[in-house]
Formats: sequence, C-alpha cells, structure tokens
Amino acid sequence: MAASRISGVFSSSTESTVGTGTTTRQSVQKTYWFVEEQSTGALEVQPLNSNNVPSGPKMTVERDKFLDHYNPEPEYYAQFVRPSMDALNGSIKRGEGHRANGESYSAEYEFGHAIDVDEENVRANFGLGLTYLERGETSRAEDVFRRLVDIGAIYEPQHKHLFNDFGINLRRNGMIEQALEYYHKAEEISKHDENLCLNIARAYYEKGSFDSCIKYIKKSLKLNPELEEGLMFWSYLKGIGYISDEEDTLNIDIEAFEKKQEKDGPIIDLEIDF
Repeated sequence: MAASRISGVFSSSTESTVGTGTTTRQSVQKTYWFVEEQSTGALEVQPLNSNNVPSGPKMTVERDKFLDHYNPEPEYYAQFVRPSMDALNGSIKRGEGHRANGESYSAEYEFGHAIDVDEENVRANFGLGLTYLERGETSRAEDVFRRLVDIGAIYEPQHKHLFNDFGINLRRNGMIEQALEYYHKAEEISKHDENLCLNIARAYYEKGSFDSCIKYIKKSLKLNPELEEGLMFWSYLKGIGYISDEEDTLNIDIEAFEKKQEKDGPIIDLEIDF
C-alpha cells in the first residue's frame, strides 16, 4: 500500500486580474510543491524555494481537494528538483562527516553552502550551530540558535537526536538561558517527554534554580518512574540536602536504588548528560 502513495512535485495555479480598462488581462501564477501522501490519505505539501528544494512550512490538504487543484510535474522534478535535493543532501552529509572528523572549518563551509540553498534546513542549521559551539564561538552559535527556534520542523521526531545534542552543547558552553528557551519551546509541543524534562532540570541545576530543577525531575519521574538518570539525579540532590524527607513525595525507594548503584557503579557523575 505504501508504494502506491502519492509523492513528488506538483503545481497549483492561481488566476488574478492585472491592469485596468483596455489593458486588463488575466494572469496565471504557478506554484510548485513537494508532496508526500500520509498514512491517513491526506497530502502533506511543502513549497519549493527559488533553489528548487522543499522549504518552509508544510500544509495538509485533503485528498479530494488535492486531486482537484494540483497537477503532477514529473519532468520538473527530474530536471530541477531531484538534482537540487541531491546536491543539498550531499553538502549536509559532507558537513556531518567533516564535523565527525574534527574538521570544523570544512564542516562550516559545507553547512553554510547548504543553508544558502535552504535557509530553513534543519540538519544544516543544527550542524552549523554545533560546529560553532564546539569551537567555542558562542556569538555565532547565538545567531544560529535564533534562526533555529523559529523553525518548527526542529521539533519533529526525526530530528530528536540533533535537538538533544544542540541543547546539551548550549548548556556546556554556558548558554543556559538559551538552552532553557530552546527546551521550553519544545515542551510546548511535547509535554510528555521524560528526557526533555530531565534536560530542563539539568539546565536549571546549572543555573542554580534548584526549585525549578526539582520540579522538572519530578515531572520526568512521574512520566517514567524507572528512568535511571532521573533516579540518579533525585538521589544526588537528596544526598546533598536539596530534598528533605518531607519533600520526597515520589515514594522512590532511594536506599534500594543506591545499593544497586553501589554495586553497578557510582551514584552520579555530574558530567553525565541527562
């Protein structure tokens, strides 16, 4: 069934009247879209930018409306869109390879080229931001951060590992407020992610906001009472006196957990990334 789903480049046309009086004429404007059919049967459409790659906000169009108003453009896809998308993905893959090898300036070049083609490309922006953070160039990372928080697609599930890497690196570079802004925006979209709650708790811990830190550890452990990193963090804070017995309302068997940790390894390593 999945193989028969609609996918590719389509166009829609909009008619408008141009001029007045005897110079009046009808103008037709054609817009190109990259289209993928969803499992529900609805069609997700995304406009092509001036470089012929899908970019910008996606819309969902019901199948019947789509079939009435959109026309297939297989030749346009083959001649313009597919080569542009392949070139863009090639730049991103090379950038990620350079970054993995510690070749930060080559990575910066490739990611920058990809952003020139599609300024809202999530992987390219994450890659460039991480490259700057790893070089300690926080002001340039801040520029990328500002662009990223306005790209809704960063919070899609396929970007989760990049999202977490970027938040952790913001925090490690002392950009705590930016990390919190970043995480709280994600929280608006994903309210039931225990790992996100724990990332927020860690950022508040480093900021010195212990009440907020404890609040988010509680949220994390309510979502997943067996989350080991959350239990470690809770145990650590209780051990250094930030959580009293009266405040420990989660009914966690900390003593049993600590005995397990003494057997398996240290209770907590403050450099651990939650």
